[in-house]
Amino acid sequence: MTVLEILVTPTFAKAIKKLHARDKLVVDKAVLAIATDPATGEEKKGDLAGIFVYKFKLNKQEVLLAYQLHPEKVSPVSVRLLSLGAHENFYTELKRQG
Repeated sequence: MTVLEILVTPTFAKAIKKLHARDKLVVDKAVLAIATDPATGEEKKGDLAGIFVYKFKLNKQEVLLAYQLHPEKVSPVSVRLLSLGAHENFYTELKRQG
């Protein structure tokens, strides 16, 4: 079992900064799950093709974590964490980022 290298975008880093320490631990577990098994998230289609979204609970609320696999999804070497947030406007913001 190999764990992929983790790359973080400024948008993701900003979202993490706003979290409490105990919430960061929950996000760390989600990131580790993705780095261990990159296919764990759901691959998006259309405008967001190539982007995966992993859903998990944080303080009883569903949170979405968007990521990409590099250099390709078949045999990735790294995971690029794009965004983190609640479902509301998540995909709109993600499209705006791209």
